[in-house]
Amino acid sequence: MIKAVTGTKDLLPADNPRWKYLERIVEQVFTNFNYKEIRTPIFEETEIFTRGIGEETDVVGKEMYTFTDRSETSLTLKPEMTAAVVRAYNEHSLGAQQPLVKLYYVSPMFRQERPQAGRFRQFHQFGAEAIGSKSHLLDAEMIQMSYEILKLLGLKNLTIKINSLGLPETRESYKKLLKEFLNDKKDKLSEDSRKRFDKNILRIFDSKIESDQKILKDAPKIIDHLVEESKKDFEIVKELLTKSDIPFEIDPALVRGLDYYTKLTFEIDSGSVGSQTALVGGGRYDLLIEKLGGKSTPATGFAAGIERILLACETEKSFSIPESPIDVYLIRIDNELESFISELAGKLRKENLTIDFDYLQRSVKAQMREANKMNAKYALFIGGDEYKEGKINLKNMLTGSEEKFSIDKIREFVARLKQK
Repeated sequence: MIKAVTGTKDLLPADNPRWKYLERIVEQVFTNFNYKEIRTPIFEETEIFTRGIGEETDVVGKEMYTFTDRSETSLTLKPEMTAAVVRAYNEHSLGAQQPLVKLYYVSPMFRQERPQAGRFRQFHQFGAEAIGSKSHLLDAEMIQMSYEILKLLGLKNLTIKINSLGLPETRESYKKLLKEFLNDKKDKLSEDSRKRFDKNILRIFDSKIESDQKILKDAPKIIDHLVEESKKDFEIVKELLTKSDIPFEIDPALVRGLDYYTKLTFEIDSGSVGSQTALVGGGRYDLLIEKLGGKSTPATGFAAGIERILLACETEKSFSIPESPIDVYLIRIDNELESFISELAGKLRKENLTIDFDYLQRSVKAQMREANKMNAKYALFIGGDEYKEGKINLKNMLTGSEEKFSIDKIREFVARLKQK
């Protein structure tokens, strides 16, 4: 038997109502904040990500699905969305059309990671990007929107963490400082952290290994080395969040895994998803638009993992979606009426009613079982002596009450159904 590729997952009919419910909330919140949807191709030229995310990041270094097409162009299934949105922003000159471009997306992403709870090789994210302004209000807005979506989904076990990476020169100076601190402790670090020491030292803060965390406990904090401008920016964001009644804590170890972040970074963590706690991550990326070929343009955004959020919802039992009933199940009493039933089903479906009937030549008893299984509101019995008299028998599946009406009164029946 051929099975789904490791790290991917089928969304079966029973799964989709929860996804659609989440997507409706996402669309509602983004629309309320006047963000417009953008959809980009699932693959891009590889350079978009190597230049945008950073060649020394884990994503680019070991997680991307990259291939060469027949024209010898290196393409990559998108591992994240921000670089793809920026490419579209630059290519279509969206900034020339309006000074502030506010976009949102819901899209699949691809990373060849080690599959575990809440982490897949094909996964899905929703997120937002605001391109064109340095306003701290937009930084706070990103946190506010993502937090509001999670709260509307009923999640409670949430922690908002914020930090500032300052300006690029601050980060480079801090990397040297951190390297000096860890230099004589390097041999005590885990294997992954030793690799990151030379390639991307800030990523050591992502280590979940206890021995690494003990060493990092006394490490210098980037937030203590910010220039005055960055300190002021950070204080303004904190004040805006406080005024909006959004709870947060400062996490000096929050560095994010992508090179394009500057100044504010944030995460929203859940205690309901195991070791992979981050549901949302984002921050400001004022240098990325220029780095990918556009004009120097400030921007901020966030991304949220749908699978991980739904796992948290399932753990907390934060919402439930009742099974959608069908309106009418047509029950065939006489086999020779199959053509009539199919024709009737077509007419009822054109009235935007959900209709089904038996395609397997089953008994009336088996058809009734199927109607119950589909949670049908009504069963319409067609056939027998009643049909010969020009009548159909209707059963209310909730109350058990029955009534007969003439076949030529179908329109009245439909009108009545639509009122219920």
